[in-house]
Amino acid sequence: MIRLFSILSFLVLFQNCIAQKSYTTEKTAKSKLVDMLHKGQRLSINGQLNAAVTELEKALKADSRFIDAHIEWANVKNQQGKFAEAELGYEKALAIDPSYLHGVLYSLAIVEFDQKKFDESASHMEKYLAKGKISERRKKTAEKYLNNANFAANALANPVPFDPKNMGININTPDFEYFPTLTADGEKLIFTKRRRGLEDFYISHKINGEWQKAVPIESVNTPENEGSQSVSANGKLLIYTGCNRKGGYGMCDLYFTEYINGKWMPVKNIGPPINTNQWEAQPFLSADGQTLYFCRDPKGGRGNIDIWTSQRLENGEWGTPKKLPETINSKGKEQVPFLHPDGQTLYFSSDGHPGMGRADIYLSTLMENGIWGKPQNIGYPINTEKNEIALFVGLSGLIAYLASDQKSGFGKTDIYSFELHEAARPQPVTYVKAIVTDANTRNNLTAKVEFIDLENGQTHATSFTDNDGEFLVTLPIGKNYALNVSKEEYLFYSENFALKNIDSLNKPFELNIELQPIPETAETGRASNPIILKNVFFETGSAELKKESTAELNHLKNLLEENPKIKIQINGHTDNVGSGEDNLILSKNRAMAVYNYLIENGVLGSRLSYEGYGESMPIAPNESDRGRKENRRTEFTVIQ
Repeated sequence: MIRLFSILSFLVLFQNCIAQKSYTTEKTAKSKLVDMLHKGQRLSINGQLNAAVTELEKALKADSRFIDAHIEWANVKNQQGKFAEAELGYEKALAIDPSYLHGVLYSLAIVEFDQKKFDESASHMEKYLAKGKISERRKKTAEKYLNNANFAANALANPVPFDPKNMGININTPDFEYFPTLTADGEKLIFTKRRRGLEDFYISHKINGEWQKAVPIESVNTPENEGSQSVSANGKLLIYTGCNRKGGYGMCDLYFTEYINGKWMPVKNIGPPINTNQWEAQPFLSADGQTLYFCRDPKGGRGNIDIWTSQRLENGEWGTPKKLPETINSKGKEQVPFLHPDGQTLYFSSDGHPGMGRADIYLSTLMENGIWGKPQNIGYPINTEKNEIALFVGLSGLIAYLASDQKSGFGKTDIYSFELHEAARPQPVTYVKAIVTDANTRNNLTAKVEFIDLENGQTHATSFTDNDGEFLVTLPIGKNYALNVSKEEYLFYSENFALKNIDSLNKPFELNIELQPIPETAETGRASNPIILKNVFFETGSAELKKESTAELNHLKNLLEENPKIKIQINGHTDNVGSGEDNLILSKNRAMAVYNYLIENGVLGSRLSYEGYGESMPIAPNESDRGRKENRRTEFTVIQ
């Protein structure tokens, strides 16, 4: 009985195999069917897709189990972008024989991906990868599709908030508008417009909360293409891409121009080591002006584009560029880098990390150890199956800007603004905008500006005022900063920005800073007005200096060293909390602490004196915490 059962089982299995193989292939078909198949293939190669479909359907009408005709028909439908019909054709071929041609699973997975059937696509691509031998190149492509399908399935099920607002007819036109960039104060929008194949720069100013009609930057635009620009935080330096220019180093180079005395200066090539005989494009200048990000590709923008970075040297030149690590730069194309003014959140476009299919926008965070974190896709539907390229995020981190070809727009590509969802936001940032003048003449001054991170004593930003005496520096919220403004033959100015324990700011800081010329005391006998040391701090109720005071005290020491003829008096003041006698003693002890620091660091005691005034000389009412804080101060005057 066992032997008989085995024979019967074998016969059933054999009959099933015969049934499964009862179909036609190119090798077994009659010559007439083969001619139809070959004719359909030739028509397809020549781009005559409708005629190819007609010929293949003739073959299938003659023999509905002609498996090669089913596959070729599906391939043509795929070429036509009729993905649902292509899916049906591939499925019919698999139903006839799932093991006939391994690549059918691959093609099926791709047309399912194109229809956003991501779970089905992932399932079929997994089966394809699990079967047979695959070339290394095809394997990498299949794995990329699989990763994208798994990501996209989850992203589609968990969309992020996204409500884009068209920026209106003063910005957008029937042409292409893209690459939006804003100055730190949010008052100037510079973007690239493409009209009749020519790229130019346009600028719009925000007045009373409304964007004005964008106008071309005539002094920068040329009969050639200008595009993919970066504007400095203060709006006075423009770095951009120019291609195939006379005197250039490669196919595309980086160029720059400065805004001085109300006009843009003649454009200059940024030169080596940034520009090479390769393709350099899509620059971005960090908010402090010290780091330049850009893209480079030896294949002229058609290869695996990578993001590079260069640091500005002390002499103002750019240092040797370095490629960002493989964490950021994949085997695909990484483009349009944008480092938020928080100094730690990098946004960029990539088609090499798991995403929605083509180029998506990602962010990576610079960690405390100096290593870039794993890129995070900023989510669907900000990212779609199309190419998302350039994102710009405003100072607060709340509002972002991008270009899109949405049907609701005015033109082919418009610029939109939207509220960026919380998980994709950078750290909030504010800015300090100031004009520096001579306290006596009111003339604008070119002065050195330095911001110090008070917690670690490191320099956050160093710059100089421009010809108009202006500067604009961004400050990430979450730290306390000291500002020092200095110029030869002038007393310095200091300010404190306590931003460590706040979450947001309603408005930035705008200052009018007056520098006092150093009095010629030996001849005139005049003393200076008091200079408040706003970054000298003491323990509560004590004359013990905090470590955060070091930077300010060193500035005072440097002032005395650079001006050996001046003498100063250090004055201490308190609020009215406590007894007058105690406050007088405390103020004098605090002034003496500064006096002792300077002597311990090499300043002659004969050039110094100190005095305490207690609560007797308030500069603000003592009725509020803010007023009492202002009254608790240490200052100095130049005397003779």
